[in-house]
Order: sequence, then C-alpha cells, then structure tokens
Amino acid sequence: MATRRTGTHVQRTEASRGAEGAQDEDVDQRPPSEDEQEDSKATRLTLMEEILLLGIKDREGYTSFWNDCISSGLRGCLMIELGLRSRIELQRQGMRRRGLLSRKVEVKDARQTGDVLLDEALKHIKESEPTNTIQNWIELLSGETWNPLKLRYQLRNVRERLAKNLVEKGVLTTEKQNFLLFDMTTHPLVNPEAKQRIIKKVQDALLSRWVNDTQRFDKRILALVLLAHASDVLDNALTSLSDDEYELAMKRVRELLDLDPDVEAQKPGANEVLWASIAAFVK
Repeated sequence: MATRRTGTHVQRTEASRGAEGAQDEDVDQRPPSEDEQEDSKATRLTLMEEILLLGIKDREGYTSFWNDCISSGLRGCLMIELGLRSRIELQRQGMRRRGLLSRKVEVKDARQTGDVLLDEALKHIKESEPTNTIQNWIELLSGETWNPLKLRYQLRNVRERLAKNLVEKGVLTTEKQNFLLFDMTTHPLVNPEAKQRIIKKVQDALLSRWVNDTQRFDKRILALVLLAHASDVLDNALTSLSDDEYELAMKRVRELLDLDPDVEAQKPGANEVLWASIAAFVK
C-alpha cells in the first residue's frame, strides 16, 4: 500500500563494520531493484511520505476533506515501515497456529531509526503493557480508543509532520490560505518529479512490471499499492491511464486484495508485519 537499502558491497575493517552496522541493519538485505536505484539518485521518501504525497492536491497543498481513510492508512504505513526495518515482529507461533491479527507485536530491535515518527511509535510499542496486535496498534496510534488511559499512544499531527518532512526534502513548500472563517497552513507541491516517480512506480507495478507472484513483488512497492488503496489515494496514481489500462490495473489490485494474508505470510521471504498490516485493512 519509502527508502532504505544498500547497494554495492564495500570491504570494511572490523572497526568500521561495528560503527556502520547499526545503519546497515535498517535496510532490506537484498540487491536494490531498478526503482530503488532510481530512488537513490533522488530524494528518498518513507512509505508514509509517499502515501501522503499521493493524497495531497498539487496546487492546493492539502488532502481531501472527504478522505477519512488516510489517517489509519498512514498508521498502517508506520507499522510496515518498522517491520521492514526489522524493528518489530509478531509473536512467534506456538503449538496452536494463530492468525496474523491474533498475534501480538513485539519489539525486535529498540534502536532508533532516525525518523521521529517511527521512533515515537517504536517507543510506544516498547513501553506498552500488555502488548497489542497490529490492528490494535493502528487504532491506538490513530487515537481510536474509548480507553482514556490509552490516548497517550495517539500520534498527533501526523499529516502536518510528514508534510514538514517533505518541505525539508524540497518536495513541498509551506503557504497560508484563507478559508473564510480560518487560516490554514498548506503545502503545495514544488517538486513534481518526486510525485511522478511514485505514480510511475505504482503504474509500472500494476502494468508493465506486473508479476503474478507476491514472492517476486518488491515488498515496499507491494505495500505502497495496497496501503494507497487502504488510504483511498490509489486513484490519484492512476488518473493518467487510459480506460483499458485503468481497468486492468484495478483488476490486478483486486487480485492482490483477494489474497489471504495468513497464507502469504507463510511463504519464504515474506514479511509477517507487512501482511498483518494489510490484513487489518482487508479483513
């Protein structure tokens, strides 16, 4: 339904290995894809930033007032990002096999990621007692709880904080707009190429580079497509397609949504946190 990988192997001394090891473990341990090589030449964005950028109106600089899905979608992105960076994992299976949505989230590596939002979410997960499932965490981080004691887990102003990150990366800018009764800070697009790269990744994944096998799908692009759908911003990446291309792309999205996350998570090389997060939106 974002960034993070290493490419060429470089020999290091044991001392430099220790100093750089922490950063190396943050990334997927695999050769970079063509999309990642392209991203490495430009500004790298997190999964959350990519989803927000798809949702923001280019000139107006804000997301649709009618989109009530993007808030939880961004929290799902946070969980997937932490999972792909090997910071969290699901409780291991015991004698009784349990579904992804029944298994609690555990901290695998408590070291900071360098991203303020990710580190704040990781801190909440580490300090929570008892532990919660992926679905619980998406709700708690969104502030969707009737328990006042758990409101402290809510991540506040996520869209604004992500937008400020994108301003710092030179993708958006900051303006003030007057809406009759109030002034609002907006973030219009100033780097259309950055957004176009995301759109191209989504379109290519569903059309020219389509692979009918999730094991061969780049995990981040798979998450980008499915979380864009969950956040109700996927159409923004497909508007430039012809009617036939759009129909084919949506047919393939439906095929991905029809997959059983519990089955997919058991396949070699699958990321359980990714599939549990997807299951939270499709089940």
